[in-house]
Amino acid sequence: MAVLETRARGMRTSNGVSRAVRSSQPEKGVAQVVAGLLGADLPVALRAYDGSRVGPDPAPATIVLHSPDALRRIVTAPGELGLSRAYVSGDLDLEGDTFAVLELRHHLEGLEVGWRQVLELLRVVGLNGLKPLPAPAEEAKPRGRLHSRQRDAADISHHYDVGNEFYELLLGPSMTYSCAVWTDDSLPPPLGLEEAQFAKYELICRKLALEPGMRLLDVGCGWGGMVRHAARHHGVRAVGITVSNEQATWAREAVEREGLADRVEIRLQDYRDVRDGPFDAISSIGMFEHVGRSRLRTYVQQLNRLLIPEGRLLNHAISRPPGEGERIDPKGFMGRYVFPDGELIEVGSVVTSLQETGLEVRHVESLREHYALTLRAWIANLEANWDRAVELVGGPRARIWRLYLAGSAVYFEDGLIGVNQVLAVKPNGGRSGLGLRPTWDATTLDVAADASDGRVIVLT
Repeated sequence: MAVLETRARGMRTSNGVSRAVRSSQPEKGVAQVVAGLLGADLPVALRAYDGSRVGPDPAPATIVLHSPDALRRIVTAPGELGLSRAYVSGDLDLEGDTFAVLELRHHLEGLEVGWRQVLELLRVVGLNGLKPLPAPAEEAKPRGRLHSRQRDAADISHHYDVGNEFYELLLGPSMTYSCAVWTDDSLPPPLGLEEAQFAKYELICRKLALEPGMRLLDVGCGWGGMVRHAARHHGVRAVGITVSNEQATWAREAVEREGLADRVEIRLQDYRDVRDGPFDAISSIGMFEHVGRSRLRTYVQQLNRLLIPEGRLLNHAISRPPGEGERIDPKGFMGRYVFPDGELIEVGSVVTSLQETGLEVRHVESLREHYALTLRAWIANLEANWDRAVELVGGPRARIWRLYLAGSAVYFEDGLIGVNQVLAVKPNGGRSGLGLRPTWDATTLDVAADASDGRVIVLT
């Protein structure tokens, strides 16, 4: 959600300002007052509870202010937090194309708000509007030491323990909540979501050079997609760990259902507590964002300890460009409602940390555009099943997911965040165990069939 920064112009409460506000100009409707904060030529419409409306007609999307409480939340928590609370509570809503609403991020760049606009907004909300409303129940309030085991588990539960049926609706049969690998960037992509997720797992298995009998650890295994794929298609013995109760329950049932219980173990366990190494290979797919800068060295040292000599580690994680800050704003939409305590560490820092602990980084690949396509596929699933999603998790949380997925997609498309796979090896003297050139070229993908049918999808 875009942040509207208030930069005061002429902040003196002079008689001239007061007279200007009390002048005999015709009284504006609520929509006109709010539009004054956003600037002229809005790309979307704005409709308010008093019947006022501004913006194009027809409009690709409409921002709806359902009650005075929307403005009250914005006034008492200026910026992104107030807007987030108004949206999550339903006092403010979005109708139409969510991506069109997000185009406002370009419209608001460099926008300044002066006293006139602020005083007009105060006139609408009145003095009672200065009293804050309770925050929505969906707002996270992390407690305890940052990135302690207990706080990390609570953060994970906030995001992942919202019901497996909701995630089945959102993610599809693969139950894979990480970036897929696509062959084409057209919309809609010719490759289906299930095939693209299969391709992602297969690419990782090839980078790790998995063979029958090897032992694999998947850190932050989610619903078990990677360990089940690796066991079924590469014959490994796999351990998947998660700190989400609901993920562990679903994954264990899937392992039993697919006849993989003799090769796959799902544990409810923090990565810091794994003691039964060594492993031939380790994958970490979409979990690293929860580790944090303060625990980065602990994380890589622990995974290094768990690897055999010449064993491979693949770290798949979202990152921010250097200089952009790593911690997700704890007072913003993402920090309060989506990923509390999340941190997006720049990929160069990840490479350095891996190598400082004795691992050798051998390959780095960006999948930024792939994640935008993946998010758009998830949004399509959500929109197609919107009523059921609301039944499962409630209107506020469904709205959170709609905005989060769309906002993340445009952030990847704009290059404001990225996602990288970093492959490292634990050297054995001077031996790495890798060939002279990569053996996992995925520039083309021969999609022979749908993985859910048990047929084969081949990376060539």
